[in-house]
Amino acid sequence: MAWLWLLLGVTLSTLVSTAESFEPYLVDRTWNGTKYGCKCYPDDNCWPSKHSWGRIKDLLDGNLRVHIPPGAACHNTFDGPLGSVSTYDAAACEEARAMWADESWTVNKPGAALWTYFTNDTCIPTTNPDEPCTLGYYGVYVIEAKTREHVRWGIAYARDNSLRLIIRNTGHDFIGRSTGWGSLILNMHAFQDVEFTTQYRGPGDYKGGAVTLGAGVQARQLLTLANAQNPPVTVITGECPTVGVAGGLVQGGGHGPLTPLYGLVADSALSFEVVTADGQFRTANSEENSDLFWALKGGGPSTYGVVLSVTLKTFPEQKSAGVIVNINSTHTNDTDVFWEGVKTFHKYSNRYVSAGLYAYFELMALRLHVQPIVGVGKTSKEMQALVQPMFDEFKAKGIPYSTVSKEFDTLFDLYIDLFEEETAGTSALTGGWMFTHKDVEENNDGIIEAFKTVVSPREDLKDQGFLIGHLWDAGLNTKSNSATNPRFRKSTDFAIVALPVPIGASWAHKEDLQNVLTNIQDAAMKKAGPNGCAYINEGDPYQSNWQDHFWGPEYKKLVQIRKKYDPNGVFYAVATPGTEDWEVIEYGTRLCRRRDDDEE
Repeated sequence: MAWLWLLLGVTLSTLVSTAESFEPYLVDRTWNGTKYGCKCYPDDNCWPSKHSWGRIKDLLDGNLRVHIPPGAACHNTFDGPLGSVSTYDAAACEEARAMWADESWTVNKPGAALWTYFTNDTCIPTTNPDEPCTLGYYGVYVIEAKTREHVRWGIAYARDNSLRLIIRNTGHDFIGRSTGWGSLILNMHAFQDVEFTTQYRGPGDYKGGAVTLGAGVQARQLLTLANAQNPPVTVITGECPTVGVAGGLVQGGGHGPLTPLYGLVADSALSFEVVTADGQFRTANSEENSDLFWALKGGGPSTYGVVLSVTLKTFPEQKSAGVIVNINSTHTNDTDVFWEGVKTFHKYSNRYVSAGLYAYFELMALRLHVQPIVGVGKTSKEMQALVQPMFDEFKAKGIPYSTVSKEFDTLFDLYIDLFEEETAGTSALTGGWMFTHKDVEENNDGIIEAFKTVVSPREDLKDQGFLIGHLWDAGLNTKSNSATNPRFRKSTDFAIVALPVPIGASWAHKEDLQNVLTNIQDAAMKKAGPNGCAYINEGDPYQSNWQDHFWGPEYKKLVQIRKKYDPNGVFYAVATPGTEDWEVIEYGTRLCRRRDDDEE
């Protein structure tokens, strides 16, 4: 056990040198008739002692704390696995209640999740402080890493004590990868360095502008700094302001308004600094650790190591124009007219992406909100010419709508003005599917029927679902140099599917809703788009054949790289390469590996 080594004064270099041959201790458990070996948790004998935690806290320069859920200030007591703590604080509770839906507030908490379903919602803000507050599916301890040595110590401690390790940057995650019951959280949000250069001098043919950013830097923050350069530049990021660019975004692929021009975020990556499971600091680029470099570009988050920083290409700023389109209950309450409007809008999606446009839209019962359709390098006049045929068809069919068109000096100006703030605190299940050019051309009507199924998947769930669509073609101007699914190079619409889950839902209720998401909502999308694929950052991790849906022919190579850099499963994120034998059992709590008969 590493904690014994720490007490004996063994150095980190010794721990690193023994890591390759280290076989993790797993706790024997049986669940539903299947034998498992599980990570160590607070009620196991292998859980480190209080003294051991104190020793590692010293090595981390004090940057280790017991994790208390962000809603605990509204409760008299937090009843955690290490004991009960008095937590009520009227002022902090008022702040939590006011800011619970604020993304920036949530991101700045050490272990909070942006969407709360995978925390189990057992300690949320309330007006009744007598209500219970328990850990839910949060981690027990959190390391607020400030240096790369802190990261290496955290990995070594989790590895050698067989703890579940959660890599958490911003908590901007829909499918529970930023939280985990009983875990040790490694928070990377303090890695905020940003450095621009006008000429990249690393390996490879690229010699244009670049930016190196720490793991904790968020999209809007990065774009603001890029816009302040002289002359202004821009970077491929997601449209959401709080997403951590160097974390799950690039490691899952990453799409955004510049994708039609320059591809996915992963396509723009030039180099990574990373700590792997053996505690080694590694540079990964086209010449050094090139296999790891390729895998980090879209091969799955929290899979191959902890990224300290990434270097991305920068691009010149350009004039841009945007269009907003709305069809909702202020225009019509006739559902047939509404859905005909949705069908007409989506019918033109191939036209838009082939012209290099990007669009973001939200769809729910009697609400189609397209904000915005983006044309980078285009004027309002050019945009109007592209969307006018759709407006003409709306008029011919008697479909009421409203629209706004704007023009900007830069994409950054458009980004600040037209992309709306998003919210935190939602409890929902998430799936999604990408439709190709061929899918839209041959089966647009079928796609719209699938959208209807998403919104109303079952009679008792009528109008409960919603969809967030993104029109872009990742292959329009870019050939893939990343580990992302090749099918994305024929993309027209990637759509997130969501189904809210009531707070306090029973396990049976949750299982039922997961079945609805997987086998009704997502199944309808897949049937309508047989040429498409799924996206690991915004997809259903519990779907069958996720390996092919997320990565297609790249998967086998990704598994080999995973086994090379993390053979013993120090890192885990659901539905990522090499995790087939791992499962979270006992009602969403323990992370365990299924034991083969010959392991008994």
